[in-house]
Formats: sequence, C-alpha cells, structure tokens
Amino acid sequence: MMILRVEGLGVLHESRRLFQRRSVWGVRDVSFSLEAGETLSVVGESGSGKTTLLRALLGLVPPTTGDVELRGQSVKTMTDSARRETRRRCGYVPQDPYSSLPPTLTVLGAVMEPWIIVHGRRESGRGLSAAKELLAELRLPEELWNARVRYSLSGGQRQRVAVARALILEPDLLLADEPTAMQDVSTRGEVLEVLSRRIRRGMSMILVTHDLLLARYAAARALVLRTGEIVESGATSDLLERPTHPYTRALLAALPRL
Repeated sequence: MMILRVEGLGVLHESRRLFQRRSVWGVRDVSFSLEAGETLSVVGESGSGKTTLLRALLGLVPPTTGDVELRGQSVKTMTDSARRETRRRCGYVPQDPYSSLPPTLTVLGAVMEPWIIVHGRRESGRGLSAAKELLAELRLPEELWNARVRYSLSGGQRQRVAVARALILEPDLLLADEPTAMQDVSTRGEVLEVLSRRIRRGMSMILVTHDLLLARYAAARALVLRTGEIVESGATSDLLERPTHPYTRALLAALPRL
C-alpha cells in the first residue's frame, strides 16, 4: 500500500532585503513514493533542502509547484478536518529539540501533550501510561520524567523526548529530521532500535541525515539532495559502493576514517 507520493514538488522561498526581492528554491522538482512499512533516507549537507522537504510533506510549508499525496489525498485539496486527521497519523521529529519542545512543561507533560490535544484530558490516564512506556523504552532516566524540560535536559535527552512525542500517537508515517544528531554512540543505537521496532510493525519512515553510514543502517533506499534537487537515488548500498554523481562521491570522501 502506498502511503506517500510526491510529484514534481517545489518550494520557492522569497525574501526582501534593501528593497530587493530575492527568490531561492528550497526544494525543486522532487519526486518519489513510499510504501507502508518502508524506510527512506534523505541525505545531503546542511542547506540542501532536507528540512524544507519534510515540512512541505506535512503541509507546514505550501508547495509552489507539484503535489504531495498522503494516503491518496492531495495536501493541496484537503479540507481542514482532513488535514488535521492526516497530521495526527504522521509523526514529526524536528531537527532542533531546543526550540521545538515546550520549555515550561515537564518531560511527561511534553510527551503527553499531543495525546491530550487529540484524545482530551479524559483519556490522560492512558496517555500517561503510553508516555512512561516510551520514555522507558528510549532509556531516559526515570528521575528526569517529572523535571522541567527547560532546565534539566541535555541535547541528547531532549531529542529522545522529541522522538517520544512523535511516537505517542502511533503514527503511520514518521518524518525524522536528524533524530540521532545529538546522541552519543550508545544511545544512538537505542533510538534507532526503537524506531526499527515500529517499522517492523508497519510504520513508514523518512529519515533525514547527513551521514551516509547512518542512512545505510536505517534504510534500504536513499535520495541524495543538493541545493534542493535530487542528484542521485536508489539502493543505499549502491550509493555507498558505486556512487555515480560527483556530489555523492564528495559526501563519501568526507566520512571520517581511521
């Protein structure tokens, strides 16, 4: 079953500086599809359009050209109620866990917030149980669960809270923007294993990363973005072993080696 289809997607950013208008394509002519239970890695350096692509898929940034279909419905023609329902079935892990998490809430409150928005406070007991299970699965120390997000968490811990927020509604599709960038080696594997378990149950995922080795670990298929355009796509193993585009070869050459 196809869960996502993207056709000729383009997002044009416009800015005005000193009475001069400048237009820059954040994403341009991007097309791909995603099946249920499939994982796709999107690879590229900073500024290549990866985050803009994820935001356009959710309709947080309006497409300038092309179209996005989620579960067979175009994001352009969705009614407001259909858009809300679709977003509830799509989890999103933002790149920056400092600006995306509500700073005044406790860890449990931050994870439960999406649940309460959708199900209401009458179901808060079930939401609390789900939040505790997720935080335990993500190995966040229990003594931090009632701590305030603003004062008590490191970057890696905030990132695990952001992952828990994205998973609490059991999404069909997860859009993860560098979800392990602030993790150390041990906790990175734990976060990826939590995501892998959901994928084995049928969840689809788009993983944004600048790390080709992580892309190979997480997904069988990858897209390479450069200045908003796909320069190469295919099996992740092929991109690593037989890259055809100079940009992909440059990304590989930048990987650290002993």
